[in-house]
Amino acid sequence: MNINKDSIVSPKRVKLEFYRSTEKFHVIACWVGALLNLVWFASDYFVLPEHWIDFGLFRFAVSAITVIAVVFRKKLKISIYTCMFIVVLGISIQNAYMWSVMDLEHLHQHAFAYLVLFIGAGMLVLWELKLSIILLIATIVSNIVFYKLNSALTFQEFLINGGLLTLTVAAFSVFMIRSRYKLTYNEIKGRMELEQSKKIIEAEHTIVLEQKKEIENQKHLIEEKHKEITDSINYAERIQRTFLATNELLDQNLKDYFVFFKPKDVVSGDFYWANKLNTGNFAIVTADSTGHGVPGAIMSLLNITSLEKAVENFSNPADILNHTRTTIINRLKRDGSVEGGKDGMDCSLCLYDFKNMKLSVSAAHNPVWIVRNAGKGGSPSVVEVKPDKMPVGKHDRQDTPFSQQEIELQEGDVVYTLTDGFPDQFGGKQGKKYMSKNLRQFLADNAHLSMEEQQVLLEKTFESWKGTLEQIDDVCIIGIRL
Repeated sequence: MNINKDSIVSPKRVKLEFYRSTEKFHVIACWVGALLNLVWFASDYFVLPEHWIDFGLFRFAVSAITVIAVVFRKKLKISIYTCMFIVVLGISIQNAYMWSVMDLEHLHQHAFAYLVLFIGAGMLVLWELKLSIILLIATIVSNIVFYKLNSALTFQEFLINGGLLTLTVAAFSVFMIRSRYKLTYNEIKGRMELEQSKKIIEAEHTIVLEQKKEIENQKHLIEEKHKEITDSINYAERIQRTFLATNELLDQNLKDYFVFFKPKDVVSGDFYWANKLNTGNFAIVTADSTGHGVPGAIMSLLNITSLEKAVENFSNPADILNHTRTTIINRLKRDGSVEGGKDGMDCSLCLYDFKNMKLSVSAAHNPVWIVRNAGKGGSPSVVEVKPDKMPVGKHDRQDTPFSQQEIELQEGDVVYTLTDGFPDQFGGKQGKKYMSKNLRQFLADNAHLSMEEQQVLLEKTFESWKGTLEQIDDVCIIGIRL
């Protein structure tokens, strides 16, 4: 079968992706290798105290060279794989020297350390074959040189008490590294070619029998990948849900309520969070994190943990949002950009004092609506708590404190908090946005219904409005009847 040349990923691109995806692991391995090499120095005193100092100098030199190579690799214009080669080669030469000054008993004991080096390299290292061959040759040469210079053992004693076994394991590690390198390289290449082939296959109009068979094979691979991704996202959704307000917590603190929560994807940037404060008041947050899907979900976890940290020391909504904003900004400064991340969230934070029927609100972009006199004859009224026009995150007004509004509640009031997902949804006959004013009127007209009926009606209305169009954002609306 002929393969479109456009579907073949160049070796250069594959190597760049290979280096990108494995670099972090090798950086960690270099640091661990340098550190463990120094830690093992403590045992040298008990093994051969007469060589404790020269062993220590050798270990320190190897670890120091490794650290310098890793830290300054960009200035030195060397790759992390060269750094990894330096640490493994350094420890191998170091062990060759240590062997050469040991008697038979200690040589036999220390053979295990040499074996660990090559077994560890075989399991952890991913580099090209030429580095493994150089390492093997350097190991043999260094052992011969140091043996000739220092060892009192016969060559036969040297071999049968660890030398031959270590050489065998070293050779095996070359094979192991090569195999793992090729498997990883081919997996990355296959994945990149799969992504590229999918675009080409979708563009084909006439498919011959061989091409159809190829498409079926590609489809099978894509389905497997899709299942892996879906399983991962579903697992991420389970983790994210543990950060949301639980039904148990809401049931314990609210008499009559609903939560209409509809993520655009499985995981969500929108979230709802609640906490019973030390003052006895009940705080609930309805929030829209920057982004949606996986990035939005990760952002929501940062936002929730920042809120949890804030309520440990503050009990007023404005203070809680101010502290949360500071925490988010300081955390996102570490993203590597010049200005620091401008992500965060829009939210409303409602603090309920049920005993005194008072509501304290601080809000960022998202309003709070209170429907009053619903179902009591006449038209219900809507009290709107307007938000501050700034997010909880980096912003031109990030040094301006959030405002706080106090509302006297009445029995029968229904408090609605929401994100912008529902009003911003395109739909209807003309494909326009639903709009906030329409949603506010809808809630006011139906506030007399039970909370369960309201939730069902909201979902039906949303699906009917959206029709066949794509949901553009996460949706979250919470209603609480006093």
